[in-house]
Amino acid sequence: MLLKRLTGFFVLFASLFLAGCEQRMPSGHASADSPINSPYVAGAEQQNVLYTAFTQRSPKYLDPARSYSTDETPYTYNIYEPLYGYHYLKRPYELIPRTATHVAEPVFLDWQGNTLDAESPATDIVESVYDITLRPDVLYQPHPAFARKDDGRFQYWPMEAEAFEGKFAIPDFQYTGTRALTAHDYVYALRRLASPRVASPIFSTLAQHIVGMEAYGKRLREIDAELRQGVPVGARDLPWLDLRSVGFAGIEAVDEHTLRIRVKGLYPQFKYWLAMTFVAPIPWEADRFYSQAGMAQRNLSLNHWPVGTGPYMLTESLQNRRHVLSRNPNFRGEPYPCEGEPGDQAAGLLADCGKMTPFIDRIVFNIEKESIPLQGKFMQGYYDIPQVDRGDTGVAMLVAASDSTEKAALYAKHGIQLPTTVEAQMQYFGFNWRDPVVGQGDTPEQQARNRKLRQALSIAFNWEEFVAIFQNDQAQVAYGPIPPGILGYQGGEAGINRVVYDVKDGKPQRKSLDEARRLLAEAGYPNGRHEKTGEPLVLHFDSASGAGGSSPTLDWMRRQFANIGVQLDVRSTDYNRFQEKMARGVAQMYMWGWVADYPDAENFLFLLYGPNVKAGKGGENASNYVNPDYDALFERMRDLPDGDEKAQVIAQMTKILQVDAPWMFGAFPKSGGAFQQWVGNAKPTQMVRNTLQYMKIDPALRAKKIAEWNPPVWWPLGVLIALLAAAVWPAWRVLRRQERLNAFGENVQHRHAQAHHTQPNQQQELRK
Repeated sequence: MLLKRLTGFFVLFASLFLAGCEQRMPSGHASADSPINSPYVAGAEQQNVLYTAFTQRSPKYLDPARSYSTDETPYTYNIYEPLYGYHYLKRPYELIPRTATHVAEPVFLDWQGNTLDAESPATDIVESVYDITLRPDVLYQPHPAFARKDDGRFQYWPMEAEAFEGKFAIPDFQYTGTRALTAHDYVYALRRLASPRVASPIFSTLAQHIVGMEAYGKRLREIDAELRQGVPVGARDLPWLDLRSVGFAGIEAVDEHTLRIRVKGLYPQFKYWLAMTFVAPIPWEADRFYSQAGMAQRNLSLNHWPVGTGPYMLTESLQNRRHVLSRNPNFRGEPYPCEGEPGDQAAGLLADCGKMTPFIDRIVFNIEKESIPLQGKFMQGYYDIPQVDRGDTGVAMLVAASDSTEKAALYAKHGIQLPTTVEAQMQYFGFNWRDPVVGQGDTPEQQARNRKLRQALSIAFNWEEFVAIFQNDQAQVAYGPIPPGILGYQGGEAGINRVVYDVKDGKPQRKSLDEARRLLAEAGYPNGRHEKTGEPLVLHFDSASGAGGSSPTLDWMRRQFANIGVQLDVRSTDYNRFQEKMARGVAQMYMWGWVADYPDAENFLFLLYGPNVKAGKGGENASNYVNPDYDALFERMRDLPDGDEKAQVIAQMTKILQVDAPWMFGAFPKSGGAFQQWVGNAKPTQMVRNTLQYMKIDPALRAKKIAEWNPPVWWPLGVLIALLAAAVWPAWRVLRRQERLNAFGENVQHRHAQAHHTQPNQQQELRK
């Protein structure tokens, strides 16, 4: 019996292994080469599906009024549609319509409501009125909030308690519906930004610009307080706050397809806010649907199940496990762009000109809590993009390839695409304008001396070396405050900072240390010592690294200053303490960075605008720089439309900054994607968020490469079988021998019993 069990165990093991192999073998359209180590169902690699990962947690806020985190943008910008977006390929970034028919120009009004010319002085403009026309062919995704019964009533409003049985996700609802987008949906969405129940992070900013929005927020707080009367504190189920019943003058629907927004004064940058998902449409039906008692407890809300008009819709959401975007069957389709920047044609980025997007049927996001398994699966081909929302993955792989010829060869063999781009962000070294040594100075003489000191330090601090050593050449040295891709950036010889660089054959060459020493002496510090007291010049750098004043970067910085005889004292602290010192304006020198909210020079130049100083006012001018000439140009530039005049004013402002040197301009970091060779139309970008709409997959190539990179390794199975056989064989022999002995004994006993049983019969026969 035991022998049968051992034999059965061995057979069962073989059967389970073969069954597992059969499950990995394809069915239907799958290839016979499906690898047995695939983490997906058989044949998944041949489907028109893009696989990517997320590493921390599921997106927290998918409600467009709340979402403000980078890891949420792959979902929100592909599900929702703001009024505007950005051209996928063009640089500088070009604003284009999404649900709007065109990018609207505002109408300017004076105090009496009279229309003004576009060239009117900014002081005469009281309001900028935007009338935005919507496309008539935009439909919402299928969703139960729109489902109606035969008599016209809503299928799921109101819902009784028993109707929730078995419903934990939107796909659990049997009936769905849709309707056309209207201007009222944008009105409702913009009103939601002021709702105390939403707590939008952008409300206070937009309330400064949209007429009546601040007062509207106060009114909604009063209404909400009235609705909460009698409701237990902390209750999740609240009476619906119907925003259709109360509005404000700054936002209105002129008709079904015309949205009107009234903005205070002149604010040309307002159009960029209309490209963010904060201004994505929200149908009142969805807001009411999710407001029903019992919805919040089941995570049925806009934060978990968005309702949009974009190319994709969320069809699966397993928190901290997997999320799936599927093609929205109601999406109208948009043609792939036919224009781009130089080099896009050669890179194959214009090959799909005019074809309707999106190209991919589904995007699957799987959680990968550790970077090593994520990188391993990417190299096996099981992820098409490691992380859609991360721009540093490709940069990290480029750095790894530069450090290891083995990795470089591996990436090349796998055909990994690692394109990079300089993004709308910068890293800079700042001087505190309030400091008596490196700041502005009190007298004209002192101002001239301090200016020469800052210029000398700017020459001595070799940013080319900094980028090469600490950023592995994955950044572009900056000559001014405007990064590439933004109107006002000057490339080539025209943009070179002549205070820090000489120009040789049209290219920048950092001025010599002798020139820096000359300027240092003219500043009153010959050989790095005070010309009157002879004391060494000691400058203080506040670091937020928490490294205790010692790190390769800080040691390198000390050497840069020491090259001209200046001593650098590093005062290292944690980031909270660093921010406090910056707010008080007591740091002498510091290093910081900035990432643009929108692609306009104003979003960088305001970092040095006098009224925006950080010390005392809490602005973003961390250097507390004040120059009346610069401020006047900033105010002029801020009110100008994009064009040559604005670019010329930006150039004037840049020259002032290069001479005054309140910053060492530092570097513009690069971001880069990592894409498998079968991913098409891949172009890294920080500003364009709906990139998944334009990408495509070659499933046949993917299946071929995955099979090539993941050949089955059978010898461990042979070793395992041999080990099992070696373990079972002695036991089998012993058991077999024991069974034979037992069988022999049983046979003897049987014969004996049989003989004993027949004796009486024999005796009886003898008696006869």
